[in-house]
Amino acid sequence: MRQDEIWGEETARNYDTPGTGMFAPDVLGPAVDRLAELADGGRALEFAIGTGRVAVPLARRGVAVSGIELSPPMVDRLRAKADDATIPVVTGDMATARAPGTFRLVYLVYNTISNLLTQAEQVACFRNAARHLEPGGRFVIELWVPELRKLPPGQEAVVFHSESGYIGLDTYDVLRQQVVSHHFRFAEGGRTRLFRTPHRYIWPSELDLMAQLAGFTPESRHADWRGAEFTAESRSHVSVYRLPASER
Repeated sequence: MRQDEIWGEETARNYDTPGTGMFAPDVLGPAVDRLAELADGGRALEFAIGTGRVAVPLARRGVAVSGIELSPPMVDRLRAKADDATIPVVTGDMATARAPGTFRLVYLVYNTISNLLTQAEQVACFRNAARHLEPGGRFVIELWVPELRKLPPGQEAVVFHSESGYIGLDTYDVLRQQVVSHHFRFAEGGRTRLFRTPHRYIWPSELDLMAQLAGFTPESRHADWRGAEFTAESRSHVSVYRLPASER
């Protein structure tokens, strides 16, 4: 499964769920609030900007937002909400593509760094963020904590979410640190739609080492965008890394 195949026309068409899921106000609002605070009046760059779930409301808050996005169909959906003058987007891989100028903030939300399927690509993503940032700039990552404690010996799959009309199932390859998320949606008449996404999961300590290799130092880590304490029981985290103020 290549990323450019996964994030095609059909996925882009069905990606937005206004008011629900990751578009729900209680999910999206705190993320936009925190990112606006971290931008601190400067320019922001979103890696994997997608259809503008975060970028559009952040721009409405007065933050100058640009983006990098691999999928042209996702950018087409973004363009229905904001033109290129409002939110410029470079088409390309977030590990290598370059957006014009420098930024106060680079951010990568909703587990998307795990779409890069090798450790080398993930380290390259950190280095690409550092290249875009001005001295003292911040890189923010929202990422889930691998749930291997739920996986008994000999079992390769775990249900991560279940509700009426939907089941989410993860299958793990612990040798290669890979997981495939399977999203089953059940419609009227017994019709089922399956959407699968491969990931390379990252432990928080490994993420910190990637940051160090790119010249960042850790600034904060919380369990969510509201600033809840990160503990051994936290299922996700928002980690903020910062470049030195005097050098890139």
